[in-house]
Amino acid sequence: MEVNQAKQEHLLALKVMRLTKPTLFTNLPVTCEDRDLPGDLFSQLMREDPSTIKGAETLMLGEMLTLPQNFGNIFLGETFSSYISVHNDSNQVVKDILVKADLQTSSQRLNLSASNSAVAELKPECCIDDVIHHEVKEIGTHILVCAVSYTTHYGEKLYFRKFFKFQVLKPLDVKTKFYNAETDEVFLEAQIQNITTSPMFMEKVSLEPSMMYNVTELNTVISGDDGESTFGKMSYLQPMDTRQYLYCLKPKPEYAEKAGVIKGVTVIGKLDIVWKTNLGERGRLQTSQLQRMAPGYGDIRLSLEMIPDTVNLEEPFEIICKITNCSERTMDLVLEMCNTRSIHWCGVSGRQLGKLSPAAFLSLPLTLLSSVQGLQSISGLRLTDTFLKRTYEYDDIAQVCVVCPFTINEC
Repeated sequence: MEVNQAKQEHLLALKVMRLTKPTLFTNLPVTCEDRDLPGDLFSQLMREDPSTIKGAETLMLGEMLTLPQNFGNIFLGETFSSYISVHNDSNQVVKDILVKADLQTSSQRLNLSASNSAVAELKPECCIDDVIHHEVKEIGTHILVCAVSYTTHYGEKLYFRKFFKFQVLKPLDVKTKFYNAETDEVFLEAQIQNITTSPMFMEKVSLEPSMMYNVTELNTVISGDDGESTFGKMSYLQPMDTRQYLYCLKPKPEYAEKAGVIKGVTVIGKLDIVWKTNLGERGRLQTSQLQRMAPGYGDIRLSLEMIPDTVNLEEPFEIICKITNCSERTMDLVLEMCNTRSIHWCGVSGRQLGKLSPAAFLSLPLTLLSSVQGLQSISGLRLTDTFLKRTYEYDDIAQVCVVCPFTINEC
């Protein structure tokens, strides 16, 4: 929408037009069967129509281009381009012409002019042209302010402005979910929905991790030596369609050993999304830093470093536990092993593990066996800090599949 600041006759005329790429011409094909009254008339008209594709006349998209008929939609992350022209409509020479273009948003005012120097003179029927570009980084109302100042042949200084208001819309709806594994790994699911009215070609969707994490993308299927995208070769996202992307983040070795990293709010990283629309218009969005609330482990964290997937019934097997001191004090630990209905620990219960400093850890191999088949939960470990006389119990540490090594007749 254009709003003139003041009604005054000026020697110069200002025109501002948005620069957008043309679109493919579309038509509505009309066909009928040969036995109908028109016969081959409709097919013949479509074959003679210069806007249709030869050999594919019934295809709605033609081979001709159509110039934009309106301002169109502007989406966040796209590049806004505009053509500014100042024309001398008078019959006299105008001097010291200065054209300035500013973009006013809800938070800032940006100068988009390519040059801030004045043009010495402009003869009748001549014009000054300029093209401005701006990558849109805010949604909401934007106002393009174009100001022109000049001096007439008689030395009178004149000035006028024009305002062009447009809305910047949101192209994508991005939702994230975090899943915490039993280890320090974090799985991020990003749901991306195309909320525009045209399809998008998803050129890149990547996660830039923070300095504490390494990231692995889980959006490809390994087939031979090459990896194929789970979304196929043509990565198009239709209007209102949603796609899920999955990433695995693992702390770097220098941070994984520090218990403080796994406490409180942890910065994960940010998503970088690049797409193309229509005839190759490129858009890019970067989310703000994603944060997740890491689970609290209390003073002592017990995790598993190694456990077999399947074990035999009533046969001993070994697991390796990792005990980490997450507190800020030294602990003197005693390990107790309590048998359950299906899990039986092998070894001495109540043994001393020794002192454990803050942020330190120890790996502890343990042996146990199961007397019941099926999916069994490993439980019954108890740690006691003799300094504070405080006990920590751990149930449902992990699950293991117990199978019978014999056939049914042998059992």
